[in-house]
Amino acid sequence: MAETKNNNGLKVIAGLLLVLLIALMIYTVSLFKEKEDNTLQLNREKELVVEDLTSLRSEYDKAILESNATNDELVNARDNIAKYIDSVKTMRLDIAALGKYRRQVSILTKERGQLLRKVDSLTRSNSALAMQRDSTFVELEKQTVFNDSLVVQNTQLADAVERGSALNISKLSVDAVKERNSGKLVSTQRAGATDKFKVCFTLTNNAIAQAGDKEFYIEVLDPQGNVLGQSYSKSADSGASVTYSKATAFYYENKALDVCDFISKPAGDFQKGNYMVNVYDNKLKLLGTSKFALK
Repeated sequence: MAETKNNNGLKVIAGLLLVLLIALMIYTVSLFKEKEDNTLQLNREKELVVEDLTSLRSEYDKAILESNATNDELVNARDNIAKYIDSVKTMRLDIAALGKYRRQVSILTKERGQLLRKVDSLTRSNSALAMQRDSTFVELEKQTVFNDSLVVQNTQLADAVERGSALNISKLSVDAVKERNSGKLVSTQRAGATDKFKVCFTLTNNAIAQAGDKEFYIEVLDPQGNVLGQSYSKSADSGASVTYSKATAFYYENKALDVCDFISKPAGDFQKGNYMVNVYDNKLKLLGTSKFALK
């Protein structure tokens, strides 16, 4: 009887153990299934975070390409997102970590909007400045052309005034003269009787010429082409130079003026032959030439 009771007790215990084992197996399977579901969910969340970050990076790439100049803020933001993508891809699956990255994606999205609006505003400002610069450049070009035109006109006007104010002569004449004891001068054509040459010319009237002391240069060439007199030398700013016999000075008052001067006899007598007389102004411009002969 007692043995029967013991067998029944063992059967009850075995049944209970079997029930517990079955329950444990069901619980274990349920946990495994839940873990797999959680892992799949975490992977999906991870992929979504990576997709969002990749989309943000693509938008920054597009904004950088569309920008006329490299924007350091855009580049830095794009590079930071690339670092976040690498971090998410290599992270261990964790709900808390994914939550942190999801919040970071939200923050980065807001920053992107603010940064793109800022860049767009700067781009518009730069475009406006570029247009203004181009407009200013065009105006400066016009002004430069106008100024160059004025310079040319002023130069031409100055040249015209300079040409118009230059003095000219007329009635250039040369006379070989002999001085008598009384001091009277008489004309001669004989070389042996000649004491000096009398060179005369008339300055024409010029209203725009500057009045004042003037100086012209008389050059007398003998039959051999030598310069008579002291043979002074004179050079001008233009590079011209001349060797002259005598400088004659006078005061000009914008009216016609008769000027005469004398070239004295050289150490010996005047030679027979043809002579030439040239008259130059203070810039060594040749104003007149006259030829004569002594017998």
